[in-house]
Amino acid sequence: MRALIHEVKKTNQHAHVSIPMIHEQSDDRHAYKKFAISSTATQWNRASRRGLTALASLIFGLTPLAARQVNQSEIVVDVKTEELNVQPVAANWLSYNGDYTGQRFSSLDQINQTNVSQLRAAWVFHAPDSRDMEVTPVVVNGLMLVTAANDVLALDAQTGRIVWHYSRPVSEGLIDDAAQHHSRGVGVWKSHIYAETDNAHLFCLDSRSGNLLWDVAYAEGNKNYGATSAPLVVKDKVIVGTSGGDDGVRGFVAAYEAASGKLAWRFWTIPGPGEPGSESWPGELYKHGGGTTWMPGTYDPQLNTLYWDTSNPAPDFDGAVRPGDDLYTDCVLALDPDTGKLKWHFQFTPHDLFDYDATETPVLIDTIYRGTPRKLLVQANRNGFLYVLDRTDGKFLSAVRFVDKLNWASGIDPQGRPIRTNVQPTENGTRTCPGFAGATNWFSPSYHPASKLFFFVANEDCTVYLLKPENFKEGRTYYATGARHSSTDHGQKILLAFDLEADKPAWRYVQAGEGYSSAGTMTTAGDLLFFGDNAQSFEAVDPRSGKPLWHFNTGQSIHASPMSYAVLGKQYVTIAAGSDLFSFALP
Repeated sequence: MRALIHEVKKTNQHAHVSIPMIHEQSDDRHAYKKFAISSTATQWNRASRRGLTALASLIFGLTPLAARQVNQSEIVVDVKTEELNVQPVAANWLSYNGDYTGQRFSSLDQINQTNVSQLRAAWVFHAPDSRDMEVTPVVVNGLMLVTAANDVLALDAQTGRIVWHYSRPVSEGLIDDAAQHHSRGVGVWKSHIYAETDNAHLFCLDSRSGNLLWDVAYAEGNKNYGATSAPLVVKDKVIVGTSGGDDGVRGFVAAYEAASGKLAWRFWTIPGPGEPGSESWPGELYKHGGGTTWMPGTYDPQLNTLYWDTSNPAPDFDGAVRPGDDLYTDCVLALDPDTGKLKWHFQFTPHDLFDYDATETPVLIDTIYRGTPRKLLVQANRNGFLYVLDRTDGKFLSAVRFVDKLNWASGIDPQGRPIRTNVQPTENGTRTCPGFAGATNWFSPSYHPASKLFFFVANEDCTVYLLKPENFKEGRTYYATGARHSSTDHGQKILLAFDLEADKPAWRYVQAGEGYSSAGTMTTAGDLLFFGDNAQSFEAVDPRSGKPLWHFNTGQSIHASPMSYAVLGKQYVTIAAGSDLFSFALP
């Protein structure tokens, strides 16, 4: 793609002309304006680009266009299994969490504590027709891949210019989370790009052009299904899940052949009649039991084990109709990625009555734990406890309360089961802590190997839960009534550093703001911890102490997690805020 103005030639119905830097659309979400390619347009575009770049240089201190850049025609995307297995990540960030561990640790150290104060915006990209982006970009050899609703955009990772844009209308008739049209990113394998749509299609694009190669609907039979995640590629398979756990769908994890889109296997998270655990799902309830899989999992190549979390049971607040533990809701599942066979499971909140999804990242850490070398799985759970498991067999090792406001359980017993109180939803409402948003949520945790600290954003808040039994109906939610804010409580976000060996926080960084952000964390070999705070700023702190070192006010609430990459030896740090993507670098 050598020309400043270039046409992306596609053979499908979504083809349109893409012009870098000038992102003009019609007001119609489903129709893109096609630009005439002419010498006048070429001259105007070149002149406007010079003007925009000069202005941006004054405002943000951006690198001028004359700086050394990767030639887009020389970018090669050919991601092999060995590259996906690399830990930790460096120049390339190849999946939602960077690598399979979920640690979100980058080995790049050009940006470090001695110079982070000089960090400035290198470029800002506005994603068309989007809001509250939740994407973590993927970067391969200088090509950045971003999702916004059902669209996929390939950007020059040095400049933020569009290389190609796959456009797809949002789906109508969706409910709940799917109706927000959020997407958290792509998966990559060889020269292919994979993404999920809001109505649970998995599609594959050619990385060179954005052409659609194949498209499969992977959740059928219930209109309440949706998808909000990023696919995870493991070997030659693309692993996906769905949303809709509050809407009466039957959850599953599914694997598709990366080359063809053919279904390889499917693991149902709600057992069918006669299967182990089916006693919780009388009659036809198993078809509507929830347990969805709406966040990407993690993977251990040495153990050849896929770790995937599940959401709450449905109906959310009415436990009378679903007796017992309600397997496999609120679980981490250890699956064989080749067959989908269950190796082991651990349930964090049996018979959940509070929508405590267990979809927080299951982080894989190899370390000395209580004097013994262990392959750990660590999860800060929405229910207010941080769990440590042995990921080889699922053995429970410990659980520690990490929030002050917690009244649904008094602790965790030696087998890892909660010691329940009598708190439960009622017709008139019951104050419950943590609240509906959880003690933490899907926003990404991270791990810093040098300090051996685990980081995540905690949420101190409570909610009044109400109960009114209802029957499932397609096209509406299946909460069995709802939740309202507790008037005596005020939300408070806290960046928390947890010492796994000591089983207690190492430090806490209390956030200003009203608790509306959903921003995650990332650590780097530059001895930095990056995160989105609760006051619309992107921050860097010292991972050992929490001392603030740098911040940038994005002017928008942040609902995404940061990542880092390098092009031609220059390190960048990137995060989405609102409908914009910010990429930062040293001058």
